[in-house]
Amino acid sequence: MSAQQLSDLIRFARHNSPYYRDLYASLPPHVDRLTDLPVVDQRDFWAVNALHDSRVLTGPLSEATVYKTGGTTGSPKFSVFTRDEWRTFVTAFGEGLVDTGLRPGHRVADLFYAGELYASFLFVLDSLAHAPVDNVRLPIGGGAPLESTIPTLRDLAAQVLTGTTTTLCRLAEQVVSSGVPLGSVELLLFGGEALFDDQRRLLAAAFPGAEVRSVGYASVDAGLLGRPVPGPDARVHRAFTPYSVVEILDDSTGEPVTEPGRPGRVVVTSLFRRLMPIIRYPAGDRAEWTGTGPGHFRILGRAEEGVRVGPVSLYTQDAQDAVTAADTEGRVVGMQLVVRRWDGRDGLVLRLATAPGDDARAQVAGGREALARAVVTELETVRPLYPDSVRAGFVHPLSVEWARHRDLAVNPRSGKLVRVLDERPTA
Repeated sequence: MSAQQLSDLIRFARHNSPYYRDLYASLPPHVDRLTDLPVVDQRDFWAVNALHDSRVLTGPLSEATVYKTGGTTGSPKFSVFTRDEWRTFVTAFGEGLVDTGLRPGHRVADLFYAGELYASFLFVLDSLAHAPVDNVRLPIGGGAPLESTIPTLRDLAAQVLTGTTTTLCRLAEQVVSSGVPLGSVELLLFGGEALFDDQRRLLAAAFPGAEVRSVGYASVDAGLLGRPVPGPDARVHRAFTPYSVVEILDDSTGEPVTEPGRPGRVVVTSLFRRLMPIIRYPAGDRAEWTGTGPGHFRILGRAEEGVRVGPVSLYTQDAQDAVTAADTEGRVVGMQLVVRRWDGRDGLVLRLATAPGDDARAQVAGGREALARAVVTELETVRPLYPDSVRAGFVHPLSVEWARHRDLAVNPRSGKLVRVLDERPTA
């Protein structure tokens, strides 16, 4: 990254985006270092970034593609790319596909989801089309019935399957049930979710000759984050230099982490997006530098901005709003999201802390069970994909765990509440 490239982006955002103009109002006129800039607050960013009268965009929405990103149904979030920005996005990501093991002539089935403004299917298909090696693209999609998908994969002798971890595992389960493995598959490229040991075993049973690797690390809001690093650990990626800058910031101080093995939250700056600038934007994940190569980092799970439970993305604010709406008596004094994994599926536990003496109040208010049901109902209302995924067998039902405030986990260095506890053993 050149200092001139970064300083030009900062100057452009300050001049053309009311949001960044306000965010940087107290800074000197000329700033050319990322560490001189504040980290974007996601709530503030999205609160003023509606499709109409956006204060984040640097110009009119007259030439762009609009995609939906994570958020509640009542307040959806949209990410926009000009045609040039999208071309850069998919070309850079396509370059990273060679690190997954993609070879010339590979027949690749795109099993990501399409429609409803979601980007993953089109993004992967376009990235394959812009990859530096020839390949044959099979745009099947994740919504196609397994009864037709499996024969299609057999008939076309698909060699590479790419999709969310959940989609690949659903397919694998069906293949195992059929008793006829898909022997032509050489490569499984997962994205959008972590991969666990029990899932690896299932995938190996269905696709005995296939290697399992990350398709890459990107999101429709944060953009390019990391290209895969060949090796046994699918969590390791490297920054998409010179298209973006990845920082890992200390959880307590917010200062950049430089030494390997010290976890922090991932913050990204996109150097090619100008219509909707992304400058020091929290990606929602935690990571650590590995020290094994320039820009190599290991993804450790979701940060407090959000959490991924199977195929479902949730923001801590979603859960907080649900508690606020349901807890009309004000009995809850603290909350943590706890993600666990058992019986081959993810599950989300809402750990709710109540004040001393709440037992007596609970009797008057109808008991903790009633409050727990109300909280779960509120959260499922704003995140309907969760109950849909429960019915499909992808995740365990939401549950509530009661605690005292002293029982909530805190950062040992700062004493601050840890909003998300990911207790899943990642592979």
